[in-house]
Amino acid sequence: MIRLQMNYGQKLFLTATLPLVLAVVTISVLVTLQSRQMAEQEIHTLEEKLIAAKRDELKNYLSLARTAIINIYGRAAPDDEEAKLAVTQILAGMLYGQDGYFFVYDYDGNNLVSPRYTQLIGRNWTGMEDPNGTPITDELIRIARTGSGYHGYEWTKPSTGERAQMVTYVIGLQDWRWVIGTGVFVDDVIAAVSSARATVESRIQRTFLYIGGLTMAALLLVFTSGMFINLRERRAADAKLKKLTQRVFDAQEEERSRVARELHDGISQILVGVRYALDSARRRFASDDARAGETLDRGIAHLSGAIHEVRRISRDLRPGVLDDLGLGPALKSLVEDFGHRTGIKTEFSTVPFRNRLDDDAKTALYRVAQEALTNIERHAGASRISVDIRGHKNGATLRISDNGRGLDQDRAAASPSSGLGLRNMQERIEQLAGTLRILSSRSGTVIEANVPLAHILQPEGGTESPKQTQASA
Repeated sequence: MIRLQMNYGQKLFLTATLPLVLAVVTISVLVTLQSRQMAEQEIHTLEEKLIAAKRDELKNYLSLARTAIINIYGRAAPDDEEAKLAVTQILAGMLYGQDGYFFVYDYDGNNLVSPRYTQLIGRNWTGMEDPNGTPITDELIRIARTGSGYHGYEWTKPSTGERAQMVTYVIGLQDWRWVIGTGVFVDDVIAAVSSARATVESRIQRTFLYIGGLTMAALLLVFTSGMFINLRERRAADAKLKKLTQRVFDAQEEERSRVARELHDGISQILVGVRYALDSARRRFASDDARAGETLDRGIAHLSGAIHEVRRISRDLRPGVLDDLGLGPALKSLVEDFGHRTGIKTEFSTVPFRNRLDDDAKTALYRVAQEALTNIERHAGASRISVDIRGHKNGATLRISDNGRGLDQDRAAASPSSGLGLRNMQERIEQLAGTLRILSSRSGTVIEANVPLAHILQPEGGTESPKQTQASA
């Protein structure tokens, strides 16, 4: 399975563009739905108005026809054939427009008047339907029996011979059992509605194009900004990496110089003394000098000093007690050696440690203490120091205080960012997601390093009470 790995710039671009794309898609869908909904409402309203106008027109036509035959119909009997013939002749002659005419059916379905479709006259059209299955004759008769009403169906236009949607209005002559009606074709209404829908679709497409163009411009802007930020951050990261690399090299060189000085000024001098003592003892043994034993004892004492010095240097590089017994004993040993070496009065306090700090936290706090004691020895001019290490419910805290002259004002303002030693302490604690505080005044300096609870290991073999957890680190 192939897993794609994204760099910082790609992650930034994805983080910036994904919400934008989702927002644009959501807005586009909402705009489309709302636009179509509003457009359908407008089109429906337009269609209703146009159909209403057509129906009013039909009513007017039928009112004219009724006015033309009312005198004959009103005086005639139900079986007056002459009156019926006169009425059919009048209605057959009332043509209007290219396609307008009046038709007449009796209630049995026989066509009596159809001037534009004479082939229908005299035939029974009961059960006639349009191509869509809509009943025509039967429905017209049903409407006429109830008085009057409208009916729509497909019909052939006389002017073109093509089928189109037609709306008819019929009334019933109940004495004669006749259906009289007329109709108008609404293909112009359908064309207007279709044109309105096409206009709406075109408008929606233009809106989509506008949104797409704005989205592309926004994505281009985000991409350009992301590239600029990425390049700037990469340059800043490269500069920081170079500084960090240089500081690592400086720290390595400083440590090598310190070890070289320790070897040259300490072990090298002692070993020279041992060699001189052994050489002197050899000559005195060769000459049976009684002082040969004293010389050899002095050489052995020098050799013991060299062994002690090697152990001290090794402890400074990596104290074995830190791994064997834990942070508390290692710090206690460090403080005691510091007091013996410098003559400064020392105080060390802690709760009984149960080696519950992880290795990274132990090493970081030990190195902070080492660096702080080195700074006190070199710069503080203190006569008394105090070191306290303890665990608590939020993690562990190392507190180192002295009564020296304190840091100068610029250094105190810069806090741990000034000086390589202080920066090293700050970076060690920051790597643990902890905090380092330095409070300095003319009466002394306090260095407080806090390690979060995440670096406190769970005890093996069961759980501790809250009091034990707070007391151990």
